[in-house]
Parts: sequence; structure tokens; C-alpha cells
Amino acid sequence: MSFLALRVNKIHFLLAAFLSGINIFLILTIAPQNQLQPDFGNIFYIHVPVAWTAFIGYLLVMIFSILFLWKQGQTWDHFALASAEAGTMFMFLVLITGPIWAKPAWGHFWVWEPRLTTSLVLFLIFLGYFMLREFGGNPEQVSRYAAVLGIIAFLDVPLIFLSVKLWLPELQSHPQVGQYFENTGIMPVLMINYSFLSLLVVISFMIRFRVHNLKKRETHNII
Repeated sequence: MSFLALRVNKIHFLLAAFLSGINIFLILTIAPQNQLQPDFGNIFYIHVPVAWTAFIGYLLVMIFSILFLWKQGQTWDHFALASAEAGTMFMFLVLITGPIWAKPAWGHFWVWEPRLTTSLVLFLIFLGYFMLREFGGNPEQVSRYAAVLGIIAFLDVPLIFLSVKLWLPELQSHPQVGQYFENTGIMPVLMINYSFLSLLVVISFMIRFRVHNLKKRETHNII
């Protein structure tokens, strides 16, 4: 059975596509311009929600990893892996949209400032997470190691968020978070983006979880 054969999955997919169209329309026509960077700052409406969605994915990795270590259920391990894949897909989008925004804002595609660097570190940690999953050896042992790594990796998420405050201003390219929200008209559009991307990460999670379940069944059938 294909993923879209299930009615609930089809509804989620169609709703995500509908919200995507509304989202693009709002950003191009209605959304107020970013006061700090009026000509090109509307990528803010994509970049920030994408980052938050990635963080939600990594939060789920930590939660499911803890549950796996506690309950030893393979389903929790599949949940953690599916969340890691969805979160990392969105973190990749963060690292793509960030330089697109940075070039006109600060004159460089990439600057080794705290928030960018800690974001890249988190992405690389999860690339290592997937390599551990693929090449780590014994599946049961790998699942435990991956769970521990997923829990530890989440510590970088609050570090990313607080990096603007923790490091000296001379090292920063990002302005303080509150500066982006001085225009109250920004919030409704951001909330729509958050809603759309949250639904998209749920769909991504469901697809990947179904794939891992199918792989598990195939393995059992072979055995």
C-alpha cells in the first residue's frame, strides 16, 4: 500500500500543498517587509519557521531516544530515526536559506559567527548519527549508541538559540531576536508559516516511519 493510499495521509498531503500556496501568496503580496532589511528580508518568513521546525524534529529525537532507552521498544527507535531524518532535512534548508539571506544582508554567504557555526555543528552531528546508524555494526548496540547521541545532540539546540546573547556583540552577525518582531504585522504570517511547516514535518515523519516499518517487516520475512 502506498503512503497516499491512506485517507489521513492524503488529507495531510493536500492540506500541506494548500497551505504552501497560501504561504507563498502571503509572503509575495501581503507580508510586511522586514524593517531591518526591507528589500530582501522576506526570506525571514521562510528561514525562521524552517529553523524552528528543525528544532521540533530534534526535540522529538531526544524524547523518543529517552523512551527507547527506558522502554527498549523498537518502535521508539524508529520514531527517533524518522524524527532525525525529518529534522535534518529542515536543518539542511536552514543552511541553504541562511546564506541566501546573509549575502545581501552582510555581504557574505557565510561568516563563522556563533549562530551559524553552532547550526552547522548540529547538522554535522546528525550526519554522524546517520553514519552510525548505517555502518555501526550490531543493530541493537547501534540503536542504543544512536539514542545517546540523539539526546546529547539536542543540547546544541538551546545553544543555537541563545548564541546571540552568550557571545560578545563583536562576534555577531545576527541582530537580537526581538528586533525582527518590532512590526506586529509580521506575526500572523509567521504563524501561518509555522503551521504549514509543522504539518510538513509531521508528513515527513510519517513517511519515514512507514519506510522503516516496511524495512523491518522485509527483514523479518527474509529471516
